[in-house]
Amino acid sequence: MNVSSAPVAGIGDAGRPGSTIPAATLLAAWRAFAVVFFSACALAEIMAVILFVGRERRLAARTEWLHRWCRFACRVLGIRVTTLGAMPRSGLLVCNHLSYLDIIVLSSIRPCIFVAKRDVAGWPLFGWLAHAAGTIFVDRQRPLATAFAVNRIHAAIATGLPVVLFPEGTSSDGSTVLPFKSALLESAVQLRPTITAASIDYDVDDGSVSDEVCYWRDMTLVPHLFNLFFKREIRANYSFSPARIRAGDRKQLARELRDDIVSMRS
Repeated sequence: MNVSSAPVAGIGDAGRPGSTIPAATLLAAWRAFAVVFFSACALAEIMAVILFVGRERRLAARTEWLHRWCRFACRVLGIRVTTLGAMPRSGLLVCNHLSYLDIIVLSSIRPCIFVAKRDVAGWPLFGWLAHAAGTIFVDRQRPLATAFAVNRIHAAIATGLPVVLFPEGTSSDGSTVLPFKSALLESAVQLRPTITAASIDYDVDDGSVSDEVCYWRDMTLVPHLFNLFFKREIRANYSFSPARIRAGDRKQLARELRDDIVSMRS
C-alpha cells in the first residue's frame, strides 16, 4: 500500500475540499490501535507484577493495575466521567448494568473487584483483562457454581476492597432497571458489609445510547466497540447513594436496592 500517494487529512482538516480521510476515521483508527497495543502492554505488566507480589497483596495489586489502565482507557476513548456522591472504599457496590463500559468507568474511579457472568471470561481481550484483574465469574445456570461464587464474594468483601455487583444478571438498554436476582446478595446477608447503590447512565451528542453505548440483546463485541471509537465524547453519569449497613434477607435487599436505583434514575 502506497501511503504517500494519497493526502491524509489531519483531524482539523476533516470536511475540507480535497481531504480524503475524515477526522472521525483517524480518531477511530488511533483508538483501535491504542486499545489493542496498550491492552497487550497491560497484560504483560500484570503477568510480571504478580510474580513479585505476595499472595496476600496479589488481589489488591490486580485491582490497582486495572484502575490505572482504566483511567488511561477513559482518556483514549473520550469518556468524560461525572459522579454524584462518592464511590465507596469498601463493602458492596450494587449497580444497574448497561455496558462493558460500566466496568471501565467504575474501575477508573477507584480500584475494585467485579462480579461478572461467566460469558465475559470468553470475550476477546476483555476476558483476558477481566481474568488478570481478579474478576469473580458466575455461572448462574449452575446452583453449585453460584454458591461457590457467593463464598468468593464473601472473601473479596473481607479484604476491604469494594466489590461491584450487577444483580440484573445482564445488561439492558437503560430504559428500565430489570428485576434483581438475589442469590449473590447472600454474601451481604452473611457478612453485613456496608452496601452502596449506584445508578449508571450515559449520554452522547450523536447517535443513540441504547443502540450504540448500551451492550445488550444479541450485539457482538468487536463491531460494537469499534463503533464507539467514532464517538468524539461519551459522557458517563454515575450517582452513588450513601454507604450503609442494611438489614433483611437477600430478597428484601434486592427489592430495596433496585427501588433505590430506580429512584436515583427518575
